[in-house]
Amino acid sequence: MFKTLKFSVLLGMLLWAVFVVYVVHAETRFNIGHSPTTEQIAGWDIDIRPDGSGLPEGSGSVESGEMLYEEKCASCHGVFGEGEDRWPVIAGGIGTLKEEKPEKTVGSYWPYVSTLWDYIHRAMPFLQPQSLTDNEVYALTAYVLYLNDQVDEDFVLTKHNLPTITLPNEKGFFIDPRPEVLNSRCMTNCLTTEQMSSWSAADLGVTPLGHLSNSVPVASQDSSESDEANALAIETYKKACVICHDAGVAGAPILGDKEDWRQRREKGLEVLYQNALNGYLGEKGYMPAKGGNLGLTDGSVKAAVDYMLSAGDID
Repeated sequence: MFKTLKFSVLLGMLLWAVFVVYVVHAETRFNIGHSPTTEQIAGWDIDIRPDGSGLPEGSGSVESGEMLYEEKCASCHGVFGEGEDRWPVIAGGIGTLKEEKPEKTVGSYWPYVSTLWDYIHRAMPFLQPQSLTDNEVYALTAYVLYLNDQVDEDFVLTKHNLPTITLPNEKGFFIDPRPEVLNSRCMTNCLTTEQMSSWSAADLGVTPLGHLSNSVPVASQDSSESDEANALAIETYKKACVICHDAGVAGAPILGDKEDWRQRREKGLEVLYQNALNGYLGEKGYMPAKGGNLGLTDGSVKAAVDYMLSAGDID
């Protein structure tokens, strides 16, 4: 009996030692990752709760938010939050949720200000997500609240007063009391993995970019040098220009519209280059510097301008 017990204890200790060694050396032996560092965990732990948990120190005024909004947001969301083309309307619509065509905006539909702060922090601006400082996020949040008549024009938003703001539709959200129901597994005439994986937002038409995949014409390819230049131009166009120039957002000349581009070209190629590089605000509309992607080189921006001119047969 004692021998059996002793053997069991020794076997247990041996198995535990093997387990510890396995865990310690799993990274190097199997190359399956590593234990996350404190910095890596902090990089993912960025969610903000309605009570303000997770908010960083900082502040932002409606006044400073207005300037940021005009620079980084208005080209898509409109000067007053009315939305350009198919881009989201973010202001107004209060009291319309029971109408046939409700306007689901921050003021009419969203439940918490923390959600607005969190979304701007994570995903905006569209072409440069997570490029804003905490103070800039506070300022933009304050200005969007102002557009929705939730704060006054002299309001300054901080981590301390943000949780105290109650949006009109906060009580319109509640935990679904219905029991969870799982669908039965498909056994006949089921979609294949290939069929399901081929679905995309573009196929379903649920995004403003849904129609863009086939809209960018293929530039001519006469030589390897021109191939490289065309590739750079098209890549830049898709990265920074397509959002506005495919649909005419904020007065942008539409790709392939000969008359629209001819009028721009008459001002001189260098003027076009400078407007694209430094931004433009005038009677024709609005354009952020380098399409809002300041990481682009001057050469790639000029290549994109040349590409758009050539698409309209403009020299």
